[in-house]
Amino acid sequence: MSIMGKLVVVKVGTSSVTKSDGSLDLDAMRALTDQVAEAIRRGYQIILVTSGAIGSGIAELGIKPKPNDIVFKQACAAVGQAILMEHYRQLFRRHGLKVAQVLLTKEDLANRVSYIHVCNVLDRLLSLNVVPIINENDVTSVDEIMPVMKGYKVNFSDNDILSVLIGNAVQADLIVILSDVDGLYDANPSKKKDAKIIPVVEKITPELKMVAEGKSTLGRGGMKTKLQAAEIAMQSGIPLIIANSRRKNVLIDILDGKNVGTYFKPLGGRMPSIKSWIAYGAGAKGQIKVNEGAKQAILRGASLLAVGIEDVSGQFKIGDVVSIVGPDEKEFARGIVNYSSDEINLIKGLKTSQIKKVLGYIRRNEVIVRKLMYVFGE
Repeated sequence: MSIMGKLVVVKVGTSSVTKSDGSLDLDAMRALTDQVAEAIRRGYQIILVTSGAIGSGIAELGIKPKPNDIVFKQACAAVGQAILMEHYRQLFRRHGLKVAQVLLTKEDLANRVSYIHVCNVLDRLLSLNVVPIINENDVTSVDEIMPVMKGYKVNFSDNDILSVLIGNAVQADLIVILSDVDGLYDANPSKKKDAKIIPVVEKITPELKMVAEGKSTLGRGGMKTKLQAAEIAMQSGIPLIIANSRRKNVLIDILDGKNVGTYFKPLGGRMPSIKSWIAYGAGAKGQIKVNEGAKQAILRGASLLAVGIEDVSGQFKIGDVVSIVGPDEKEFARGIVNYSSDEINLIKGLKTSQIKKVLGYIRRNEVIVRKLMYVFGE
């Protein structure tokens, strides 16, 4: 496996930058930053997605959190993020490199305008030879404070998924997830001693998903989220590698094309950026239920018309991404709507010629245009 492109997203997990007590492992961080600096010297552009803020904040405060005390963990993230960035700044400074802190929430990538701004800022930072260091904004981003209503979905629960969404946004050539595991095993290594690393994955099967279980002590993600991240990358046309951050020169060996960890092979060509955002970046602000005829028409390449809509859930506006489900209530597509949820409730089931009588206008004949729709599995 050779790395053809030059833009690489590198994600490091909590276990890769912290000790068992959660305090930062400066030796491990030094080894990582040395490799990133060497890669940049060789002409690569690197975006670093890092965990470790909550753990380092806990260690700094010296207070053990209660399992369900979300606010305290958010406070720890606020304390720890400053510590984490200061160490990265000092370590990269040794190589003459500057760093930038980029804190993101699910909503930053779900909103098309802010998504584009994130892409533009990252592109500018890279052009200035600055290393963007990205983390989820744990102070404001928790599932408990997200809107809870049918059809509303957000798309990342930890930095594994975030790294792939960033890779999609910047059209990365490779995503590297560094963790405390050597790769994806053919069985759970903690239960089966002769479990072997799978060097290449061409398709993620139900059997592989069953193997991916277990979580680290301090991190939120386990192999399950890494497999979810790999599946998104593969479907988006981006190669992804899972490897052990503690392996000497792991990043440089990967960039040199050596067989390290598990390589997840892209399923096809690069997905258009607007489609990858609809599919994986945007989440869904609501839900449209269609009849079987409309579902089959969409699967054959048609747009969604009002006549095929049976029901609407959630509150959304023009330009939002919504989930499209069939009569079985299962999501099979997503797309950008030309009408709000209030408008669709008034025109659902109507022929296009009847829309003007009800609304007084026709914005578009289609409720969702096919080219602004992603059908899962296409």
